[in-house]
Amino acid sequence: MIIAVLLWLLTAACIKTGRPQIARRAIELAESRLLKDGWPEYYDGKLGRYIGKQARKYQTWSIAGYLVAKMMLEDPSHSGMISLEDDRQLKPIIKRSYSF
Repeated sequence: MIIAVLLWLLTAACIKTGRPQIARRAIELAESRLLKDGWPEYYDGKLGRYIGKQARKYQTWSIAGYLVAKMMLEDPSHSGMISLEDDRQLKPIIKRSYSF
């Protein structure tokens, strides 16, 4: 199952790991499908080709996820709004040095 609303989170992770080309490709695929399919909540099937049986169309979160993903890809500094677990490990921990 593929969920369109998570596109922004995928984009943030791709930017933070230095692989924006993956996000760019995902957004291109989303653009080719979402508008044509009526912005459904999710897609079903092993390859995500079918609109889910219970999926509602014209979902705000699907549209918002797409827009936020596009915004972050255009200006990667916006990805700082999203904190991932690994971000804590990247920040230096300031410790007091003890001199002997």
